[in-house]
Amino acid sequence: MPAARTTHVPPGARGYTLVELMVSMAIGLIILAALVSLLAGNSRERGEIERANQQTENGRYALQIIRDDLRSAGYLATFNPGTVAGPNAQLTTPATLPDACAADVPTLTTAMAVPVQGYDQGASAPGCLADLRAGTDILVVRRASTCAVGAAGCDPQVPGDIYLQASGCGTETGAGTYFALDSNLASLTLHLKDCVTVAPLYQYRTHIYFIANDDKPGDGIPTLKRAELGVDGLGANAFNIVPLVEGVENLQLEYGLDTTVPTTGTPAVYTADPSRYNGCVPGPCNVVSNWRNTVTVKINVLTRSITPTQGYVDSKTYTLGLNAAGAANVVAPLNDGYKRHAYSSVAMLYNTVARNSP
Repeated sequence: MPAARTTHVPPGARGYTLVELMVSMAIGLIILAALVSLLAGNSRERGEIERANQQTENGRYALQIIRDDLRSAGYLATFNPGTVAGPNAQLTTPATLPDACAADVPTLTTAMAVPVQGYDQGASAPGCLADLRAGTDILVVRRASTCAVGAAGCDPQVPGDIYLQASGCGTETGAGTYFALDSNLASLTLHLKDCVTVAPLYQYRTHIYFIANDDKPGDGIPTLKRAELGVDGLGANAFNIVPLVEGVENLQLEYGLDTTVPTTGTPAVYTADPSRYNGCVPGPCNVVSNWRNTVTVKINVLTRSITPTQGYVDSKTYTLGLNAAGAANVVAPLNDGYKRHAYSSVAMLYNTVARNSP
């Protein structure tokens, strides 16, 4: 009977034991879990940085849009009305504040004398606004475009839009025709100083800023929107609502009034509602005069992140200027998962300074 063979395993050629394999797998899983946790943490951190950057940009952009428009409030292109008070006034001052949503030429013509108008806390809001967020201010800015129709880089003439044309011809101004405001081009026939060249046209703009509850219907994202004077689908003058900045949750304004006699162009007082300043109500005092004497506007906006942060609760209190009673305009803690930040700026109304006197 032959002898059994004995297999000799060379040193170092043995396989892993089951225990060694299990230990290796456990170490690998621990390392993998650490890497996954690290990547998840980095992803969350990157998401928070993106939220913060977006929120910061939204707040600054909202301020810039409103501030730039206010700086041009009352701009009437080549038409300089001088004072709008007294027997030599070249603009008709309305007896009462105009309806901000009125798109007819007669109302728009008288509203030219009120470059800035507002609705404190959204009270008596104009009817052309939709989905208005409760307790937020509404701002109306009236002005002409800074670009003449047909000039390089300017918008072309749009049928049905309302345009401003100023006269430089002495024959026309001597007869009391200083400007024309109309959507009918056949009515815009004024001339330059030579009384031969037809004067340029400038689109007349009315912008109504407000905060809406949603960017798109039902999405729950508060958004700064603007109703713009233009043309509807039927070619009639109307206001079209345009979303501007997502995440803007609140807008509060204070108006600087030049109440000195004669006017100096600098604000003597600030109020959140010129319509009620110093106890003013329609009748006992001239509400329109208060708005005409607005020379600066303090802009306060509160922005929030578009999406909530997991595990975060906003327990902060935010102060957005002063209310009409002169007290701090406080936004109480909302106790939700959105991060917020308040922004503020002051805009000078360069075109309205020194036009009026109290």
